[in-house]
Amino acid sequence: MTIAATECLLRMYDERYGLEDYQGGVPRWCTGCGDNAILAAVQRLCRDENLRPEKMVFVSGIGCSSRFPHYMKSYGFHGIHGRALPIAEGIKMVRPDLHVFVNTGDGDCCSIGAAHWIHAIRYNMNMTVMLHDNQIYGLTKMQASPTSPKGLKSNTTPRGAYLDGLQPLTVTLGVQNVSFVAQAVDWIPELLYDILSAAFHHKGFSFVRILQRCPEWLPNLFDPWMKDPQRLLLLHGEGGLRISPALSKAYQNQQQHDPSDLNRARELASVIDPIPVGILYRNTDVPCYEDLRRTGQPRSHDFIKAGLEAEFDKFTVWPQESGSRTTAA
Repeated sequence: MTIAATECLLRMYDERYGLEDYQGGVPRWCTGCGDNAILAAVQRLCRDENLRPEKMVFVSGIGCSSRFPHYMKSYGFHGIHGRALPIAEGIKMVRPDLHVFVNTGDGDCCSIGAAHWIHAIRYNMNMTVMLHDNQIYGLTKMQASPTSPKGLKSNTTPRGAYLDGLQPLTVTLGVQNVSFVAQAVDWIPELLYDILSAAFHHKGFSFVRILQRCPEWLPNLFDPWMKDPQRLLLLHGEGGLRISPALSKAYQNQQQHDPSDLNRARELASVIDPIPVGILYRNTDVPCYEDLRRTGQPRSHDFIKAGLEAEFDKFTVWPQESGSRTTAA
């Protein structure tokens, strides 16, 4: 049966999915961890978009945030440290029909994975990337990360971090072919959902930095911004977010912003206080690498089998009587 025929059979009846259809394993994050809020927003998005679980794949590296694929009832790949993006790119190249999501942390993406991050922006492949930024290495118990603020005391910086933290938004906006950049905070669920929804609907590399609380190692890091709504700057306007009346009443520090203005987006990205929340930049004209390469052509079973056997043969120990030698890659 061809892929096209299978698709037809699946669409002969209207399937509707509930939240439980996207819930995988029981999350093991700490109580109060911002990762829980991100997971809830993503599962709600999948439900509202009625995404078929078998048409989604979540890819991650290493870290607290990178346990995300275990908690989604879909395809997933828990990779090695810093390598989530190249794995996701490989998946998208051969299966552009899949909805590809990437969950990575500030250490996973901005340290060991920094080179992959830069080139993934340049390739602009159609995927939704969530940077869970709690500004600390949580899984390995409180080492300073690239985004840790200057002066932060940790197990690796007992006298305080000497350098200002790396700003993921300004870095992303400085790379050629950037097409979508946004910032969210985990403690405003409505905006977190709206921003992730906009990122999902954008065709291209959608990069969403999510400021995420770590109740175990940095429990008070974001308290000043949580307790004073004026220290958040909500971005809205045509092409950006629409702020509900209820949210506008609570968060009155707002600014109209045109997401097509790259220079203004870069200015906003460099602001630390107040924290800008919303869509900073969006450009729908940047081509996707998988489209340029015209990937996703159907491959027959014989073609796939021949490719696998060719790779396995590199490591085959042939019988001595055949006269062949052991081969190695």
